[in-house]
This record gives sequence, structure tokens and C-alpha cells, in this order.
Amino acid sequence: MTQSQSRSKSPASWQPGMPEREGLWIFTRLRDFIDGIANSSPARLALSAFGVVILVFTALLSLPLASATGQVTPLHQAFFTAASAVCVTGLTVVSTAVHWSFFGQLVILVGIFVGGLGTLTLASLLALMVSKRLGVRGKLIAQEAMNAGRLGEVGTLLRIVIVTSVVIEAALALALIPRFLILGESFPQSLWHGIFYAISSFNNAGFTPHSDGIVPYETDLWILVPLMLGVFLGSLGFPVVMVLHQNGLRWKKWNLHTKLTIQVSFILLAAGTVLWGFLEWDNLRTIGDMDLGDKVTHALFASVMLRSGGFNLVDQNHMESTTMLLSDALMFAGGGSASTAGGIKVTTIAVMFLAIAAEARGDADVKIYGRTIPEGTMRVAISVIVAGATLVSVSALLLLHISHASLDRVLFETISAFATVGLSTNLSAELPPSGVYVLALLMFAGRVGTVTLAAGLALRQRSQLYHYPEERPIIG
Repeated sequence: MTQSQSRSKSPASWQPGMPEREGLWIFTRLRDFIDGIANSSPARLALSAFGVVILVFTALLSLPLASATGQVTPLHQAFFTAASAVCVTGLTVVSTAVHWSFFGQLVILVGIFVGGLGTLTLASLLALMVSKRLGVRGKLIAQEAMNAGRLGEVGTLLRIVIVTSVVIEAALALALIPRFLILGESFPQSLWHGIFYAISSFNNAGFTPHSDGIVPYETDLWILVPLMLGVFLGSLGFPVVMVLHQNGLRWKKWNLHTKLTIQVSFILLAAGTVLWGFLEWDNLRTIGDMDLGDKVTHALFASVMLRSGGFNLVDQNHMESTTMLLSDALMFAGGGSASTAGGIKVTTIAVMFLAIAAEARGDADVKIYGRTIPEGTMRVAISVIVAGATLVSVSALLLLHISHASLDRVLFETISAFATVGLSTNLSAELPPSGVYVLALLMFAGRVGTVTLAAGLALRQRSQLYHYPEERPIIG
């Protein structure tokens, strides 16, 4: 029997006592199963991949080795921390620096890196690793996620995503490590803290290896600037970073997605800085007694972090109620599509604003920069906004019932979880296990739900051979 004939034999013809072939048969079944899901329902593969990764990291964090005391961490705390890390959120129910051992912090850091790649990227990589190929539908999903020009570019872009992440995180670490050395930390500590903050910032996670966070460095621009740059670059998204890498700052060569993402991101950054600084200017519990330079630094830092970064320099409970409402709006907006940031995404906001402006002018088409935005894109934007608002509303209602906390704290924590921001009023640590699970599921839904919904709806457009007669209901 030739080698080719041996390979063509079905699994049913294999005999007992052949462990290598039996193992190959199991692998083949697994490969075919994942390949089938990738081709028939990539969105389901994305959800399954993220869910499995969270469960794996939950098991690792439940080990006695992962806690500083050598004891088993309760399931709800391990699950919440794993979900927060993989969903790059940053909310915690236990102190990252105090509760977890070095192994536990390393598990969290790996979870952040894996989760930062994104649901669709992770699902595509899983399909590539197991089945060695992506089906046409799987490539379409990955193409939609990364805004690839041709299906043949998808595999190359997946590699670029990983390389880009590593290069940016390495550059951030190299900028931070010397500062920690100057501040008196040992080289191993400086190395670990530099790498941790680099990965945490670029992936918009907000986890810190220090028990008091970055508050001790609130006037240290050597640390604050790299953190802000990392968070901002991560919030733009891989499609934008790749366009910038290919075309630099040549505006005319940017595609529409890049133009809208960068423009709206800077608008929200500037507006957030001015409004946050104005609302907190005289608040003695936050920045009221600081000099002008420190006030501006705090306002800029807060504006960057509210878009999904999660690092904080002031106690969120000490902010004015108006500032908390502003924070809710900025967190809900989020960052760029296919980025490490959460929220409903800045392009969603741009599309809806342009649609409203076109309707006000009486234009039939929604146009910007010499391009017309399809109606299907506007329907997806509406779906994302409604889905996000529904998730936040239902979760806030449940947490109000469970915690009996004030509405402003509950709404802040809920939006922070949905938008994977990580800023907290410390409500997460005060919740009973039932509330912890609600927030964990909300983080999962916020990280994978709206993105997967957008990608799924974008590929579900179908032609119709007939149309019913039009009739307009009264709106408004």
C-alpha cells in the first residue's frame, strides 16, 4: 500500500492499537469541526473562541499558584478577572498587585495580549492554526474586520496585526523601563513594570501592577505620555495603523474609514479635555488645588483614558456628577473599529451624525470626502447603537436591584464594563457574586457583541426580486 493510499483510508478503517493514527483521527475531526464553523458561521467561531479563552484563563487563575497567598481564588473572582483581562477591560474585584502572584499577573498579561487581538482576528487565527486555511466566508469576516482590500491579503494582514502589536508594545516598554529604574526600582522590577504597562496601555486594558496604580506618577510626564500614546494608538484600530504605516500622513491616500476614525477621535479627545477640565477645574477633591500645567495634564489624561484606556489619576467617586455624566458619554462612544478599545466606535458616531446632517439638509445620499455611505452601513450603525444601549440598560437595571447603589455609580460601572474601559467607582469590588457575573457577561458582550453583530449584518445583505409598496409612518 502506498503512502497516498494510506492517507486516503477513512478513520473507520483504522485498527485499535494504533495510537498515532487514532490521535491523527481526533485532530482531523477537530480540524474539520472548526473549519466548518469558520466557513458557515465565523461569528459563532469568534464567540466560541473568546468564550473558550476566558474559561482557560479562569482555570489558570483559579490555581493556588496564581494567588500571592497560595490559596485557591474563588470562582467568581477568577472568572471576572479572566473576563476583564481577555476583554481588555481592566475592572477588578481584587487588587492585581496584592492578590495575584507573579504567575497570576503573567496570566493576566497574556490574557490582555490575546484579547487585544480582537474576536474576529482571534477566530481567524484559530481557523488558520487548526485547519491551515480560511474558507471564503471566513476570509470575508476577517476582511470586514481589518478593512482588507482583497481576500488574498487577509493572511498577510493577520501577521501584520501581531507584528504591529509586538513592535508598538516593545517601543512603549523601552520608553518606560528607564524611568522606573531612575525612580529606584530594581532592574527586574523595572523590566516587568515596563512590559506590563506597555501591553496594558496599547491594548486599552488599564491593569496596573502597582497597588496604588499610577496615582504616584500623576505629574510624571515620562510615564504619563507613553501611556497616553499607547492607549490612543491602540484605540485607533489595526486597519488605521496599517494605513498610516503604508501611506504616512498623506491625507489624500487615506481611505474613508481612516479619515473618519482619526478625525472623530481627535474631536472627542479635544472636546473631552476641555469639558473634563472645565467641570473639574475648581473641584478640590480632584484637581482644584493644582497649578495650571497639572490641571491640563489631568484633563488630557482623563480624556484619553475615558475612551477605553482605564488608567486613572483621580478617584472617580470624587468627580462632580456632571463629570460622571460626561464620562459615561465618552466611554459609550469608545474608540475605532477593530481596535483594542470598546464602545459603539467612533465611526458609528460619525455615520449617524452624517446621516442626521444629510436628513436636515434634505439630501438623498449621505456623502463625505467625495464618497457616498451605503444605506446598509447606516442600518448597521443603528443596530450597534440600539444593541449597546439595550445591553447597558438591562445590565444597569439588574445591578441596581442587586447592589442597591446609587444610579450614577451603577450607570458608570455598567458603561465602563460594556465599553471595556475599566474605570471604576469601586462598585465591582463591592458586588456579590451575582453582580460580578452580570458585569463579567456584560464585558464579554461588549467586547464581542456589537463588533460581531456589525460584521454579521454587513455580510447578510441579500437581493430581493420584489418590493412592497412604500408607506411612511409618522416619525417624531
